[in-house]
Amino acid sequence: MTEPIAAQQIRFITRLGAAMGAAHYPVSLIRQMLDRASSAYGVRNDFIALPNYVQVVGPTGAHGTIVEAAHLDHELRFAQMFPLARLVRDAMRGAVRPDDGEAQLDRVLEMPDRFPGWVAVVGYGVQSAGLALVLEPTALNLLVATVLGFLVGLFHVVVQRAGMLQHLLPAVSAFTVTAICLLGAHRLGMDHVNLRALIPPLAMFLPGAAITLAVVELTARDVISGTSRLIAGFVQIAQLAFGILIATQFLGVDGSSLSTDAVNKIGPWAPWLGVLVYAIGVLLFLAPPLSFLPWLVVICYTAFAAQYLGGTVLGSYASGFCGGLVLTVSALAISRRRGAPPTITLILPGFWLLVPGSMGLIGVTELFGADGDSAFPATVISMISVALGLQAGLVLWQLLRLRRSTAPQRAAR
Repeated sequence: MTEPIAAQQIRFITRLGAAMGAAHYPVSLIRQMLDRASSAYGVRNDFIALPNYVQVVGPTGAHGTIVEAAHLDHELRFAQMFPLARLVRDAMRGAVRPDDGEAQLDRVLEMPDRFPGWVAVVGYGVQSAGLALVLEPTALNLLVATVLGFLVGLFHVVVQRAGMLQHLLPAVSAFTVTAICLLGAHRLGMDHVNLRALIPPLAMFLPGAAITLAVVELTARDVISGTSRLIAGFVQIAQLAFGILIATQFLGVDGSSLSTDAVNKIGPWAPWLGVLVYAIGVLLFLAPPLSFLPWLVVICYTAFAAQYLGGTVLGSYASGFCGGLVLTVSALAISRRRGAPPTITLILPGFWLLVPGSMGLIGVTELFGADGDSAFPATVISMISVALGLQAGLVLWQLLRLRRSTAPQRAAR
């Protein structure tokens, strides 16, 4: 018996929505896809969209009510977001048949890694070196961040094949990185370790994207999705802080051995070089198409420059807001060009580069240590400032588009 075409359409857009959730799309965009794809296919549907669950209820007809639900229990890799974005665009225009769309979605979900595991390990070491130049440009920190980046990258590649161990990776990596830094500092006769030196090897665990999406969804009244993402983000920060503090207690070191003072012993040009090194590391570690590199470099420098200028003029908290705003508008503008990558693939690496995510880790670590009086509000403000910048960027973009669309009408009058 042939399956009704409506059932094929509903199953396809349900699975596609679940894949979007696994690729860090906000639920507002998932609902937009479901609504526009349903209209394009000529089927009126009701739906529920959550970060890890999508349900679509189709019309009641000769075959009764059609109900489809889907979820993915793992996140999509960065490289999978590129073909997924093209499929989402085609689905919203009704330009792909449901059976062909499902076949394409299966190919996206089954995409093999473009590079072998050792390239990802090297790439993460290079990415860590770039962030070290941005956050703490000293020769010793550059060497340590690179070596520890290789180590954490190796942990990541190995644990990808070990299932449940992935949930322990943030705490284990934080413990290992902190213990090695503290032991090395003691061996070299140093009286403290700067927390900024611990961040580059642990950057992959900073939940900047989760907290950013949480703020976007909460301001859009998606309370369930936003709250769940916000809690998940703070739990991941707490895992990192837990690993750091357990290492200090295990080695009998007090909180005064960890400092947050910024140091630059290489030169004012070092952070700007670090942005380029970071972009190359992202290309190797996340394995997007090679054609993505020029766009990646442009967006990373855009985000960093906006953050740097915002911090210089307005202060450290406002720097995240400025970086998020400029990054979002730039990503949306670039993605409209022919042959440009999808917006979400431009935004994510830029946000991973912004300093407020690192400030959040420092703040929570201090919260559990000696400086808890002011650390918590500092953490909340610094993590949310970049998210509000993204939201402001989206609003500004919509206003610019509205102004452009109404300009011909005013001219006609």
